[in-house]
Amino acid sequence: MNYLGVDLGTSSVKLILMDAAGKILRTVSKEYPLSMPHTGWSEQAPEDWWTQTKAGILELMAGLDASQLAGVSFGGQMHGLVILDKEDRVIRPAILWNDGRTGAETAYLNDRIGQDKLAAYTANIAFAGFTAPKLLWVKNHEPQNFARIAKIMLPKDYIAYKMTGVHCCDYSDASGMLLLDVAGKRWSKEMLEICGVTEAQLPALFESYDCVGTLLPSAARELGLPERVKVMAGAGDNAAAAVGTGTVKNGTCNISLGTSGTVFIANDRFRLPENHALHAFAHATGKYHLMGCILSAASCNKWWTEDILKASDYAAEQRGFVPGGENEVLFAPYLMGERTPHNDPSARGAFIGLSMNTTRAQMTQAILEGVTFAVRDSVEIARGLGVDIQRTKICGGGAKSPIWKQMVADVLRMPVESIATEEGPGLGAAMLAAVGCGEYQSVEEIADAMVQVTSVAEPDAKAADRYDAAYARFQKIYPALKPVLG
Repeated sequence: MNYLGVDLGTSSVKLILMDAAGKILRTVSKEYPLSMPHTGWSEQAPEDWWTQTKAGILELMAGLDASQLAGVSFGGQMHGLVILDKEDRVIRPAILWNDGRTGAETAYLNDRIGQDKLAAYTANIAFAGFTAPKLLWVKNHEPQNFARIAKIMLPKDYIAYKMTGVHCCDYSDASGMLLLDVAGKRWSKEMLEICGVTEAQLPALFESYDCVGTLLPSAARELGLPERVKVMAGAGDNAAAAVGTGTVKNGTCNISLGTSGTVFIANDRFRLPENHALHAFAHATGKYHLMGCILSAASCNKWWTEDILKASDYAAEQRGFVPGGENEVLFAPYLMGERTPHNDPSARGAFIGLSMNTTRAQMTQAILEGVTFAVRDSVEIARGLGVDIQRTKICGGGAKSPIWKQMVADVLRMPVESIATEEGPGLGAAMLAAVGCGEYQSVEEIADAMVQVTSVAEPDAKAADRYDAAYARFQKIYPALKPVLG
């Protein structure tokens, strides 16, 4: 049998068809528009997600035997606010994860309600991208729309609803709403009261591999699929991607060097980070994970290489680097503000240590090193919690650079593994569909069977020693520059 993974991203929906052995049979991507009606706003029409998902599935399955499709699941952009009225009609465009309009609401939650209370209720504090501040924004600025809310959903869950008629959400995605008691895996009554909503307005909660239903007759006709196809709840994009990289067992780690950067650490038991520096979320495995997020990762290198240097050959720009840890130039990678560990949307980037002798290669190297040091910030917080991280997998555009991959190994003092198939949340979603259909007994079992390590970068001890000193200098940049740039 075959399994369909739906990766509902910010710019497009990517669909992956996988067989029971993990072979990728086909992939299709369909784009949809992003609206920015005001500075700092970011919105999309949920109807566009559904239209393009339908078109993508029809293209993906063209000429194939649809009777061989057993299940569908999802990986989706997190935090976005989708609100429906009593007729299940979309009330307003979805407010996305990268929308920055909720500064006042986020400050209210963190400062008036208090970060310690928020962490006690939800295991997390408020960030501008989270869902609860968006709800408060609608309540404060669009009271007529707030009064019409019958259901509150996340982006991928709207697609699941259109397929099944079920208002559902999985624990991993719900963890990023600031409405879930993550430790107890239930909606937080305190947060619902703070936001002025009821549990009846929220979707039913499921594990990521749980079947929430089968295709509605109308959806089956539109998609050209059998009604018996099972639909699993799916996961937030980071948790789904972690499944796809095999980051599912206790202490396993994955580092993503994409547009943003993440450090994802699987945990068997719930951990509440001190000082609220990491996200504590549920995992798609049914257990938990810690996650650090840096808002600008490979995007820093893209900005530098394409926009500033007006170059396109990334590999060429990475020639002429000085030995690891000997670069005189440092870079603070806060081009879009920062989440972990500073939670400061007004933080900004900077080069430090420039001289008349500074070379183009040194500045390029500083970009990569600065992002890697920011990744280490999250790893050090996890280590401070007693999490024993022995090695990590790596994915994302930045992971394609052997130099950057070796840099990560040296800075973190641990082996860094690349995997054979990197298809992001879509692959993890297809794997969740296979588990939900009983093809595999657990997420851990399917990850063991499908995820293969193809190469390993081992840390160089001498470079690691030099990087320790450079990292100590890097840690002083943010507090020193905050009065100037923050």
